[in-house]
Amino acid sequence: MQNSKKLRKFVLLAMLVAIGVVISPILRVHGFAPMQHFINVVCSVLLGPYYSLACATMIGLIRMSLMGISPLALTGAVFGAFLSGILYKKYNTFIAACLGEVIGTGIIGSIISFPVMKFVAGDSKVALFTFTPSFVIATIIGSSIAYILLKALEKNGSLAKMKESLND
Repeated sequence: MQNSKKLRKFVLLAMLVAIGVVISPILRVHGFAPMQHFINVVCSVLLGPYYSLACATMIGLIRMSLMGISPLALTGAVFGAFLSGILYKKYNTFIAACLGEVIGTGIIGSIISFPVMKFVAGDSKVALFTFTPSFVIATIIGSSIAYILLKALEKNGSLAKMKESLND
């Protein structure tokens, strides 16, 4: 039984990565990738912080390597994904997961992105808070969509069934 649940978690993780890779560039405005943040919150609620961190990392690496996206695809997702999972695990509310995404990506990720883009990628035009406005807006949009979906799944009972089939 243990292996079956672990397999379900990995399959869901793979599906979320695939969905994230496909929908992030389609439903994207220059500088905004709200669907990445949607995936982060959903993954945090369903699978927890470590899976969410892995999901964001894999999506970012795939987007960077195959789509030519900047390192922001990684720095702009991993902190929010992990913090979203941590806060959801601690408080067990969708709002906590959404706030974790907004704080982790919108604030922490945007600040970490500054040295990455300035010194690693060689972009001399960036300043400390260059990415903060777009990251915060994108996380609010993506987290709001995730919140609406999760509330709908909770209301019809699907979320409880999904979590039951995944939890050890």
